[in-house]
Amino acid sequence: MAALLRSARPLKCSPAALLQVFGNSRHVSAASRLYSEAVGTTRAGLCVQTVPGRLNVNSLSSYRLTLPCVSCRQYGVVPEQRGLVKDEPSVAVRSKQAQQFDWALVKLDSSVRRTGRVTKTLLLRIFHDICRTGYPSGNQALLLLRSCGSLLPEVPLAERVELSQQIWDKLQELGTTYDVSHYNALLKTYLQNEFRFSPTDFLAKMESANVQPNRVTYQRLIAAYCEVGDIEGASTILGFMKSKDLPITEAVFNSLVTGHARAGDMDSAEGILSVMKGSGIEPGPDTYLSLLNVYAEKGDISQIKQTLETVENADILLMDRDLMQVVFSLTKASHQQHVPEIVERMRHERGYVPDAMNLCLSLITHGHEETAFSVLKSFTGLLVESQTSDSPDLGNFFLRHCANMDKPVENIVGFCKDLKDSGLHSSPLQFTLQCALEAKKTGMAVELMRSMKEEGLPLRPHYFCPLFTHYQKDKNIPGTLQALRAMQELGVASDVDTFSIYILPSFPSVDSARTSLKEAGIDVDGNVLIAAELRTEASRGNLAGLFSLMSSPALPNIDLSAFRASLISGFRGFHNVELMAKITELLYKDPRFNSADPETSENVAYFLYNLIDSLNETEVHSKEEQIREYFGLLKNMNISISLNIFRGIRNILESYQVPELVKDVLALVDKKDNGFETDATLLGGLEGKLSFLEKTLAELKAEGKPASSTLKKVITVLCSEERLERALELKTQYETDMTPAAYATLINLCCRHDNAEEALKLKMELARRDSEAALDAQKYVALVRVLSKHGKLEEAIDMLKEMKEKDVQLRDSAIGLLTLTMNTAAMKGDANTIRCLQETVFTLGLAKPSSNLCSPLISCYMERYYKEKTPGLRARPTRLQWFAEKCIAAQQMEPLENMVDMTVKLFECDRDDMYHYLLRLCKETNDWQKAEATWMKMQKENLAPRERTLRLLADILKNNDKEVPFEVPEVWFEEVIGQPEMFLEQEIKSSPMVQAAPRKRVAASPPKEATVDDYRLKLLSLCKKGKAQEANDILKEADSMGMVLSPAPYDTVIKTLLASGNIEDAMAVKNIATDHIPGFSLSDNANNLLIISQVKRCQMKDAMGTLKGMLQADQVPTQLAITRLVQGLANEGNSQDIQEVEALVKTLGSIKLSSMLFVNNTALAHIKNEDIDSAVELLESFYIQNTENQKSSIYFVFRKVLDANNDAVLDKLSAMAERLCNHFASYRAATDLFLIYLDTGRTEEAKFLLQRCAAVNEQKDTMFTYMLRAAQHPGQAAKIKALSELIPDFTEKENIFSYLVKCYGLDKDFSSAKALYERMQAEGVKADELTLKRLALLYKEAGATVPFDEPPESFRFYADRLNKQRSESIEPADN
Repeated sequence: MAALLRSARPLKCSPAALLQVFGNSRHVSAASRLYSEAVGTTRAGLCVQTVPGRLNVNSLSSYRLTLPCVSCRQYGVVPEQRGLVKDEPSVAVRSKQAQQFDWALVKLDSSVRRTGRVTKTLLLRIFHDICRTGYPSGNQALLLLRSCGSLLPEVPLAERVELSQQIWDKLQELGTTYDVSHYNALLKTYLQNEFRFSPTDFLAKMESANVQPNRVTYQRLIAAYCEVGDIEGASTILGFMKSKDLPITEAVFNSLVTGHARAGDMDSAEGILSVMKGSGIEPGPDTYLSLLNVYAEKGDISQIKQTLETVENADILLMDRDLMQVVFSLTKASHQQHVPEIVERMRHERGYVPDAMNLCLSLITHGHEETAFSVLKSFTGLLVESQTSDSPDLGNFFLRHCANMDKPVENIVGFCKDLKDSGLHSSPLQFTLQCALEAKKTGMAVELMRSMKEEGLPLRPHYFCPLFTHYQKDKNIPGTLQALRAMQELGVASDVDTFSIYILPSFPSVDSARTSLKEAGIDVDGNVLIAAELRTEASRGNLAGLFSLMSSPALPNIDLSAFRASLISGFRGFHNVELMAKITELLYKDPRFNSADPETSENVAYFLYNLIDSLNETEVHSKEEQIREYFGLLKNMNISISLNIFRGIRNILESYQVPELVKDVLALVDKKDNGFETDATLLGGLEGKLSFLEKTLAELKAEGKPASSTLKKVITVLCSEERLERALELKTQYETDMTPAAYATLINLCCRHDNAEEALKLKMELARRDSEAALDAQKYVALVRVLSKHGKLEEAIDMLKEMKEKDVQLRDSAIGLLTLTMNTAAMKGDANTIRCLQETVFTLGLAKPSSNLCSPLISCYMERYYKEKTPGLRARPTRLQWFAEKCIAAQQMEPLENMVDMTVKLFECDRDDMYHYLLRLCKETNDWQKAEATWMKMQKENLAPRERTLRLLADILKNNDKEVPFEVPEVWFEEVIGQPEMFLEQEIKSSPMVQAAPRKRVAASPPKEATVDDYRLKLLSLCKKGKAQEANDILKEADSMGMVLSPAPYDTVIKTLLASGNIEDAMAVKNIATDHIPGFSLSDNANNLLIISQVKRCQMKDAMGTLKGMLQADQVPTQLAITRLVQGLANEGNSQDIQEVEALVKTLGSIKLSSMLFVNNTALAHIKNEDIDSAVELLESFYIQNTENQKSSIYFVFRKVLDANNDAVLDKLSAMAERLCNHFASYRAATDLFLIYLDTGRTEEAKFLLQRCAAVNEQKDTMFTYMLRAAQHPGQAAKIKALSELIPDFTEKENIFSYLVKCYGLDKDFSSAKALYERMQAEGVKADELTLKRLALLYKEAGATVPFDEPPESFRFYADRLNKQRSESIEPADN
């Protein structure tokens, strides 16, 4: 699979370190002696000679100290062994590392296949990820070392060597062991990076590390000698190879060609080809390439042409990539004038473009950008052919690398001019400026902007933002002033945002800034400084200074949105309520702060909502009196808010359990806005609404007016509150006003309450009132479930028949509920019910047989006919596991054996899992005979069991003094004493730091009618149903009777309690378990639930403690737990703990978290703290550094900001998104903003954004994904239509119409679907079969004639076929 690692395998040897030695260089021409010894023959002119003082080549130790070194410089040599190998990783961490190597390999391999190179950023990221696991493998080390050579064309040679040495040292420090393949990889890296080292010391250190060199090692050492023309050194190694009978390959001869040439002996270099032929080795392309390269180093173009002709006549194929090496050799030797002749000979084979790009990058790295540019222009024609955009951008890679390598600005400007004049790039100077800014190259950036101005290109203020950000971090005032002066010289004025966000923070105060600017002779608009000062005073909480500034007549107009976030930050302390009220009054009454609509108070109302929303529960409780006083002062100042804002504030305060404050907020509500709602209704929440509706219902009935609609609303509210009795009372009281919808809602409530009698009674009443009325599929299946459960099977079958009569389709969710119904019957062993339900469903055609619907048969001992149907079904591991766990819990061996036998032919059924279940039960019952029989079955089935299964079987046999018929695998962990291994396999492990003692025995025996197993099964049953409190009561009862359960029931009850948010009772159960089972600790799942529960209660410190405890106990947190924790920390504005969580999670390896989880929530934490600048800086720097990654979404951030109506933050984020899009070619932020506008119905804003950021139109993949997701939910058709109107060409019309039809189907909107179909017919758009199938269903549901032939197959059939066609149409990119 991999282009990088063709021989990766598990590696074992001792760690080593890089040493340094010194030596001198020399070379001797001894071709005849060398070749005679090499190939074992004598030829004319190549006889064997005896050299006086020649060392014995059969003994490396005899000449190690006298072999010549390669260069008069410092050498980096291979490692010595030192230190001890670290302890092996634990089970949990090791399991998380299992996929690390494959992941890294795929990443690097993908990069090499696409581009032929690896970026240093990617390599370092993978290196750091591997290091974070703490236990890098030998394969990973090999992968990294092999990536440090020619695969890094953008990195200078010395830096590559330094990187390889850094990797070697670090991995060795972490305990990686090295073998000969690692040393060979290091040698290859040295050769590719032209690193001078001592081959003799290299061999010596391998010997000291007890690693034996192989043929490849000697070949590369010969190459090292030949690189510097040291033929005598190469001769010594070659002689040693001969003494060891190691084969001499073409690679050795190729090195000798280079060696002789660099020793100045071209005749011997050319003679190598004859020697090869004489020894039976025909020179191949690599040999001729070596010869071409040495001619290139001499600048001998005539010999190059002659050799190329020889190659062509010999029918030997040299690839374009080979000729590129000749170009590189010519250029390095300062013979660039011959490069065009070689370039002309290239055939532009497949893969030519990425290879040529890499050649350009290497040339630039070595200081030959002029030659690189000539090569670039030679293949731009190929790039033009593949260019799809109207704005060409060819040569981006070239310009970026020139900027990164600090090439002279005048050269870069010349390249840009040439590219633009040639029509190859629309904006090369702007792109290069972006690269210079990203690389923090201030001087280059300013010079490029000067060039842009000279060419009449516009300069924007935000071009300077990266420079200011760089200076701001260091509080570099001279640098900031220098950049400001450059802005002024270039005629670019700084606006309020640029000044307040990027410039002012570099100064200690606004006054200091004024002084410094004046002394530097820099003119700044006074209004800009005033606006920035306003923000500064607000964020610092200096309310007196802020009020003075705001009330000053000299203050210009400034909208509240410009400093709302800072003002909220200053208000949160509630230290000076009177000043707060005065400032709020100014905001309310002074039109300077409300430029949008001075006649409304919405600006201040939203401000109050955001202020309350910024406070957490603890802050509200501690400042309740100050908040009350603040609202009272606002009331006295005649400040009012709208009803909607009141409701938002009320919801927040009620969630914080401060209902008294709600009354103070209510006093601010504009009474004109109340409508018919009273204060009592507003204060009462849901209960008040219900009371109001019931009162309205009674009044309507008394007046003889229609009350059906109101009755439906009352019943809906009651059903949401699960108040069945009251709902039935109202139904009886107002029966004449009951509608089919009200009946359906009430029937569903009866089903939820398991009230079969009442549900059936209501269904019959509905049928009598309206025989045409039909329920939806979910409600029908709910009826089937409750009726079959209570023995009313005939009535349940009637419901299924009615579904068929009324053409109610069974969808996936309803099929899932039907499967659950049959599983319930399976638990009772009620095969007859399952058979009847299945036969009815399949016969009526409501659903086709599937693994979901047929799987309950496994647990019901169905007759042979059904058993034979099992082969061909696809296994559902969770369902099988559920049944197996039930059998193990009840110690039922026969049904478990039957399941194992019946699943033998299931697709994708993990047979090892099946037998492991059996062995676990054998362990529980100590049945070694059954375990031995199971082993025989496994052998008969030719199964290769996992290590855990073998260890479990061995444990059973050893405990019964039986011989173990196989080698027991080594364990990577210490088993907890006294605990069965099943508790390790399930997530019910005790802490590895605590040794659990055998369970305590209680003297008092339980009554016969209530055994430990009875309690255990009862607890598991209650927990399965989610009845946490009942389970807790039962457990306490068992504990009071002196019963001691196994760890599993305790853990299950704890998880159920935590799932319901009951932390206190869960911890009480943990204490009970700890008393009975020393060493008991919460399982992974329980701890994950505990974290989630603590976050819901805003107990963030406790949640952090739980996470750290999990990691110390070697447990692995779930994605959900980490996500909730990080989001909770963001809600509190705790960015420091978010960073700590990120660091902790990285040590675990590959937990699949959202790539933007920490970035987005850190930004939200800054926003919560009113530090918008830091949030913007974080997101902006992330996107600037990851311009190629268009999948990193901040949609979540935009959604949170919009939900909070935080206009100030939205303004800054939208400005950031536009900057990124228009000036940094990073489009995802602007695309996310566009989609959030679309999603929230802000079509006009979306339209304006498209006008400002035209590139968003091109993000078609993201738009298509949005449409795809929107079409999964009802009510989304308008959004898809809006998207297609704003960006008509983001996908094909067929796709848009297809997903619109899907939306109309979900909405049951026949009229819109019909109109759309007619439009499709008029426009000649062909509908696929799945779309026609959906349209046909809508026509039939509306009772209309289907105007086309309905496709005969099922929805699933056409959906699968369509997905397959789409996946086959996607071709991988070439480069």
